[in-house]
Amino acid sequence: MAETRKGFLSREATVAAPGFNRWLVPPAAIAVHMCIGQVYGFSVFNVPLTEAGAGWTIPQVGWIYSIALFMLGMSAAFCGKWVERSGPRKTMFASCLCFCGGLAVSALGVWTKQLWLIYLGYGVIGGIGLGLGYIAPVSTLMKWFPDRPGMATGMAIMGFGGGALIGAPLGVNLMDIFRTETTPGVAEAFLVMAGLYALSMCFGALLVRVPAADWRPKGWTPPVTNNRMQTKAHVSVDQAWKTPQFWLLWVVLCMNVSAGIGILGQASKMSMDMFGVSAAVGGGFAGLLSIFNMGGRFVWSSASDWIGRKGVYCIYFLLGAALYCLIPYTQGVGSKAMFVLVTAVIISMYGGGFATIPAYLRDMFGTYQVGAIHGRLITAWSVAALLGPSLVNYISTAQIEAGVPPSEAYDSTMYLMALLLMVGLVANLLVRPVHEKHHMPPLDTK
Repeated sequence: MAETRKGFLSREATVAAPGFNRWLVPPAAIAVHMCIGQVYGFSVFNVPLTEAGAGWTIPQVGWIYSIALFMLGMSAAFCGKWVERSGPRKTMFASCLCFCGGLAVSALGVWTKQLWLIYLGYGVIGGIGLGLGYIAPVSTLMKWFPDRPGMATGMAIMGFGGGALIGAPLGVNLMDIFRTETTPGVAEAFLVMAGLYALSMCFGALLVRVPAADWRPKGWTPPVTNNRMQTKAHVSVDQAWKTPQFWLLWVVLCMNVSAGIGILGQASKMSMDMFGVSAAVGGGFAGLLSIFNMGGRFVWSSASDWIGRKGVYCIYFLLGAALYCLIPYTQGVGSKAMFVLVTAVIISMYGGGFATIPAYLRDMFGTYQVGAIHGRLITAWSVAALLGPSLVNYISTAQIEAGVPPSEAYDSTMYLMALLLMVGLVANLLVRPVHEKHHMPPLDTK
């Protein structure tokens, strides 16, 4: 039986038969990404967890989210080569075991009032599941869509960005169902979500396929192009790690994410401080930004197939910096509509940056181990997840404590975000084709 299971989950067992419809692969990827994207909506559990615990505080509970994102980056970095070797089905199944198992362990932590168990469950174990599930479909989709790699990665990563749109209201509704006078229903919600997500993720793992080595879309031939920014060679993950291109793109992703996540993480509070709106309106604004975060992942990454990866990142950085500098003006003139429009475009480019980077890596390093390379680059996300929110939180708090009105406390932070984008722009402009000395011999690419 063990041999049978191993064979069924192996990469060889997922090679598609002739005539397989490649459009079945995006739903498989989205079935996983929409589940693990629940991490973006974890904040709905913060206050209920303080009610369920033994005197737990919001800062203590907040570490659950931070640990999960940190482990996402670390697991993606260190397991990337295993993901490429094992194939998407085994990896997606392992992601399911870790993410859903982490929810179950977290439920036990709530019941026993042991916060360390929730750190271990959702943070460490679940975070590993996040990393595996995030990178597993990416290289597979780019192999299925060599004619539209940006669109392909956008389809999957769009699902991750939209995970909170399902996960947040699902968590709230489940807690309402299980809430009693003695418990806020968090543990029960975790268990039900674990079961529902396991079904969806297993469906994705069963459906996913990889193309045969010599497969191409019907009627498509690789275009003859003189674009030196799109290589036909391949670079292994261990060589990519040593190139300046890898680290330039690391900075590109880190700066784009640091700026965007600074707004996304404080959207509700920011709108309340700057315009005096209610908490309900602030929550609705945060939800609206999530929609633009999700849509931007597909729209901008698809546009990169036409504009080019380097060109679209120049748009992210130049337009983004201008819009950040415009935010204090929108508050000064009291235009809520302009504020919403500006921040929505910023967040769409934040999401687009996530979805475009895998195709950028493919252009630079080829498809051979692009999933593993992507995994290592995601460490930039781990750093940005700490850098961006910290800058916004600490600077705005310091401004308010210094006597600056709350409505103006974010002005200097917005200019700092624009400066970060300028750093990203410089790194992007410095990207050049990878030197031939890093290319693999043709026989080693099979």
